[in-house]
Amino acid sequence: MTISPSVRKFVHERAENCCEYCRLASKSVKISFHIDHIIPVKHDGSDDAKNLCLSCYNCNAHKSHDLTGFDPVTGDITRLYDPRKQIWSDHFEIQETMQIKGLTSIGRTTIRVLQINLDERIESRQVLAEIGEYPC
Repeated sequence: MTISPSVRKFVHERAENCCEYCRLASKSVKISFHIDHIIPVKHDGSDDAKNLCLSCYNCNAHKSHDLTGFDPVTGDITRLYDPRKQIWSDHFEIQETMQIKGLTSIGRTTIRVLQINLDERIESRQVLAEIGEYPC
């Protein structure tokens, strides 16, 4: 499967060049953003734009082929956030400390699996917020 240049461009524009998981702007980092398969090809996901989102390197690397994880509060197996079917603000909230809080089991699980609140990622968001580059 290959994602065409026109679909890549569409995914970037639809996401406004922003990671659809952690809200990091692509202009704020040196490592190119990835086109993420929400349902990975390994699990029969397609290259259709409805199954694609824009992801920073860190979110994409930690998500890998995962579809689910354990909610750290309930211990239940929970699906990860799907930017095509769900609204970010329903599941996440950026706190004053630049830590991202999960408002739902989906949010908490996604934060845990994608390791969105690692100390170095929070510190990076704090610096970017100070210069007006975070959130996207």
